[in-house]
Amino acid sequence: MDTKEIHISDYSYELADERIAKFPMAERDHSKLLIYNKGKVGEDIFYHLPHYLPSDALMVFNNTKVIQARLHFRKESGALIEVFLLEPSEPADYELMFQTHGRCSWLCLVGNLKKWKEGALCRMLEVGGKSIELKATRRGEVGTSQLVDFEWDGDVPFSDIIDAIGELPIPPYLNRETQESDKTTYQTVYSKIKGSVAAPTAGLHFTERVLADIDAHGIEREELTLHVGAGTFRPVKSETIGEHPMHTEYIAVRRHTIERLIAHEGKAIAVGTTSVRTLESLYYMGLKVMANPNLTEEQLHVNQWEPYESLKIRVESLAVKEVLQALLDWMDRHELTTLHSSTQIIIAPGYEYHIVKMLVTNFHQPQSTLLLLVSAFVKGDWRCIYDYALSHDFRFLSYGDSSLLIP
Repeated sequence: MDTKEIHISDYSYELADERIAKFPMAERDHSKLLIYNKGKVGEDIFYHLPHYLPSDALMVFNNTKVIQARLHFRKESGALIEVFLLEPSEPADYELMFQTHGRCSWLCLVGNLKKWKEGALCRMLEVGGKSIELKATRRGEVGTSQLVDFEWDGDVPFSDIIDAIGELPIPPYLNRETQESDKTTYQTVYSKIKGSVAAPTAGLHFTERVLADIDAHGIEREELTLHVGAGTFRPVKSETIGEHPMHTEYIAVRRHTIERLIAHEGKAIAVGTTSVRTLESLYYMGLKVMANPNLTEEQLHVNQWEPYESLKIRVESLAVKEVLQALLDWMDRHELTTLHSSTQIIIAPGYEYHIVKMLVTNFHQPQSTLLLLVSAFVKGDWRCIYDYALSHDFRFLSYGDSSLLIP
């Protein structure tokens, strides 16, 4: 199959608005769980998930945390301007950005842009009893985004600024305003590293009780970080996949996590499509350093179509753990305890999975790249799964129900 020639119209289904869960279940782990096991479909309750997993498995979670990325300013004219933080620019490192004092720059989406032609937007806020003035100045366009400079007085980091006035960006298809409860329910219980503008929603079903049960079953848990960008909601507007520009997302993977993957023969259970994209990208990063040991972290970036194009090494002759060991050795030579890079990988039918052997995921939008990823994982059998979910009252999208896929 030539993946680039796939017609997105072949990955459509009827999703009525009432099937989209506007709010989560009162108890996270009481959502429904669809089980797809080698072509057979059934269902259970999510808190029984550990009973379906092999006891010697490695389960990988994305520990990113959603930031309050929507900032609202009102001009003297009364016009309301929304500045949506997409990606840090100066400093470009997420961790440094949230610790920055005084000034920083972000790539942003700007709502009501035509009303903000020039000048600074100002807003007063209070942090820890201190009154602070925040200024936003638009520097210019960068691609489809706006580069915005922020300045503020007072000795407080930028993380405190957005916590004070930012609004959590819930998905647009929920068609409602963000509520106070979303600050808790739209974060995973294990979220740690700030940077996402959308939650890794497969993880929203997990509770401390389920995590403890996973541990009790002898299943090992590891975490990595992929900061989810707004591009995750970008619809595929082209007729074929080859014309769709995949968004770039930033990842961080600890050396210890790669060690555990190698110990598990390069096999893992992924929680969510973001974990899938990160794990599968590690494989191609390993191939890249095998071909060129002198690459930098930035040069390990996985391009959109790289997995479908021939690399210099004959892939079929290599075990996954060999490739991961090469990446680990490269990290050791560079004295890295955590790998920081990025990925633009698109996973669609025609892709061969290398690391992910089971997948926990929600139900995705029609004609989306996430549905393509699922189809590739179950060897094209996605309609069987979605027909069952639609006919058995499953709830869809971010706050909807879950599935365990075993191809």
